[in-house]
Amino acid sequence: MTASTPAAIPTPAPVTTLGADDARRIALRAQGLLGAPDRHGGVRGVLRHLGAVQLDTISVLARSHELIPYARLGAVGRPAVEAAYWGAGASFEYWSHAACVLPIEEWPLFAFRRRRYRERGHLWGHQVSPETYRHVLDKLRAEGPLTSTELGGAKKTAEWWDWSDTKIAVERALAFGDVVCTARRSWKRVYALAEQAVPAELFEAEPTDEECLRTLVAQSGAALGVATRADLLDYHRLRADQLDAVLADSGLVPVEVAGWGPNGSPAAAWADPAALAGTPRGRHRTTLLSPFDSLIWDRARTERIFGMAHRLEAYTPKHKRVHGYFAMPLLAGGRLVGRVDPAREGKTLVARQVSLDSARHVEALAAALREAAAWVGCSDVRVEVLRDEALRPALEGLLNA
Repeated sequence: MTASTPAAIPTPAPVTTLGADDARRIALRAQGLLGAPDRHGGVRGVLRHLGAVQLDTISVLARSHELIPYARLGAVGRPAVEAAYWGAGASFEYWSHAACVLPIEEWPLFAFRRRRYRERGHLWGHQVSPETYRHVLDKLRAEGPLTSTELGGAKKTAEWWDWSDTKIAVERALAFGDVVCTARRSWKRVYALAEQAVPAELFEAEPTDEECLRTLVAQSGAALGVATRADLLDYHRLRADQLDAVLADSGLVPVEVAGWGPNGSPAAAWADPAALAGTPRGRHRTTLLSPFDSLIWDRARTERIFGMAHRLEAYTPKHKRVHGYFAMPLLAGGRLVGRVDPAREGKTLVARQVSLDSARHVEALAAALREAAAWVGCSDVRVEVLRDEALRPALEGLLNA
């Protein structure tokens, strides 16, 4: 699904005007990257606050869903990350910004999307028979949670896209809400009957579309801090008409942000009232960010806030890549100041390609590389291509200190 193009609608008069730096700090604090991390809440606290953590199959330093809490909490143990997401009934997978892990408390809020999928009916491949669909549900009811392989096989052939009827049926059941994924096994979804896996008070809740959307828009605003309409649409991939129906009643307040409009002009936006209650202060996190981090999900927002035009190049032909396969922006001092394309070779973290905006960020780069290496169990760091080779002596001195 893609968000609809925002239509021009009247915007209430702003309650305040924010400078671009103020808006940037508000966004960082809202995303958990400014101020003391919530170590008591841990990984589950990060998930609940963000509302959605994107999943992706690419694994370089680690998979993206592991990199999200790492960026905010530091070197939290990777087994603890996995345990916080799956197998404890605290979360589930569904379609939000993309395929995401979501707090289980949000199950009722996606009723609007489940209903829409059910109305559409034909999803992900050809239609499967009602008998196949019922067979999948009956097998899960009789045997408990199963992977698609255990249900009868995920593929017809070796081609990744050639799903079996069983796989199409169970994914359709997942979209409809008859089935839920609350665990993974060797990166395979483990499917369960929603009525058995989702707590009864959540499973039985059936909020209206308007109630779902109003709460999700408020949650998106809190996770973003301050956002344009396009930003709010993108967070959970809503349609413009869905946003327009609830925005005025979401609790978010209209503001104006200097420099967010065309050619540096002011732009209309919406803010979480709590984000405006005080000046964002605290320690800035220095870290490498997954390209799938919600701080930088949207290219236009990333460029508007941080002045960096960043895109994932994993699916770009190698000879056309500029910054590398999985280039990770370097966050330091509340700004995006460079990029690192990482890899691992045994106990060595390899920075295949590194670029920095300024020599003054060398210490931040070295700190981020050393912390990331320790987190994934690497004892050494090797920098291959450094855009400004004049920085190499200082960088390697810091890495080897």
